[in-house]
Amino acid sequence: MEKRVMTVSKRRRRLMPVSALLGGVLVLTGCSSDADGATAESSKTSQAQVDEAAAKDTSDARIVISPKNGSTNASINNDAKVTVSKGKLTEVTMATADGKAVEGTLSADGTSWKPDGQLERATVYKIAATAEDSEGREAHENSSFTTVSPDNSFIGNFTPEDGSTVGVGMPVSLTFNKAITDKAAVQGGISVSSSTGQEVVGHWFGSQRLDFRPEQYWQEGSTVTLKLDLDGVEGADGVYGVQQKTVTFTIGRNQVSTVDVATKTMTVTQDGKTVKTIPISAGSPDNPTYNGQMVISEKFKETRMNGATVGFTDDDGKGEYDIKDVPHAMRLSTSGTFIHGNYWGADSIFGSANTSHGCVGLNDVKGAGDKNQPAAWFFDNSITGDVVIVKNSKDKTIDPDNGLNGWNMSWAEWTAGSSA
Repeated sequence: MEKRVMTVSKRRRRLMPVSALLGGVLVLTGCSSDADGATAESSKTSQAQVDEAAAKDTSDARIVISPKNGSTNASINNDAKVTVSKGKLTEVTMATADGKAVEGTLSADGTSWKPDGQLERATVYKIAATAEDSEGREAHENSSFTTVSPDNSFIGNFTPEDGSTVGVGMPVSLTFNKAITDKAAVQGGISVSSSTGQEVVGHWFGSQRLDFRPEQYWQEGSTVTLKLDLDGVEGADGVYGVQQKTVTFTIGRNQVSTVDVATKTMTVTQDGKTVKTIPISAGSPDNPTYNGQMVISEKFKETRMNGATVGFTDDDGKGEYDIKDVPHAMRLSTSGTFIHGNYWGADSIFGSANTSHGCVGLNDVKGAGDKNQPAAWFFDNSITGDVVIVKNSKDKTIDPDNGLNGWNMSWAEWTAGSSA
């Protein structure tokens, strides 16, 4: 069997075509690489041209949405708004995170938009806005924010009510639902003024109550205006006001009634003239009536009075009295002092004996249905804010913060409690 041997020269000759082929591959690969580079460079040039063209076609309109996207503790009154420069708004939508739409109004010139009403606290809102520039090119903007939560906000419940007519002794009283530590900031966001120009000063009772009054009683027939500009005011660390409101009320005729515990009579004056004298029965020697200037804060044609609610209890813990239909009752203090009708006492006690647990009683009938009774007359001729002065009692003067009774402080004491 013949054995074939490949010489070096033959091996080289056979390898040459392969090498040439590989070389061709290498050459072809090299050519491809150059082409890709050229293509990539061309792509960059093309993209740059596209970007440049797109930039030239971008709307000049610039939309600004407030609050900024992602904001928390946003105001429920003033923060939300959309404005545009170099263009006009064509569409603005606002809704809660769960899709409840918020109505709003676009300005006449098309450059701003705002919600029509107050927003809800602790709520996520989303705003989407579209605007066009002078060439009709559109711009878009979106934002989402969260309004201040109840935990991070405070409100002040106030009296008297907007539009009401009250007596000359009615202070403006605000009770805040959270303790206020920056009293100056909060008081600075509140103003109270009278149409007669009377100076009005605020006084703090603790950290949650602020009352306003003039040095003397309000002038009859005047108009008093309360302005709350507390939106965004930081009343305590991380706790902000949310109220923005104006309240006006009218001062009625000047009625002041003076209860003389010693003579057991009440003299009613209107505009300085005595209009009626009524026999009364005040607190007994064991439970005397407070002295001092008191303001009628509530009126009830009939109400329940239970001694247990004000500390008058028997040995069994039940109230010493529990009358479910006290007629013509008007509150004089937070602690339970009333001036009211009394149908359960003998007619003879009125004007002759002090028998109550501290209230001022006037003769009346069960059911509050007799207009001729002294209690009915007084009830019908009284309004909240009227002053009832009690004198010659053996008890102390009522505390100024026990009801709306700041008139029992001197003007110097009153103004010393201001943080303005």
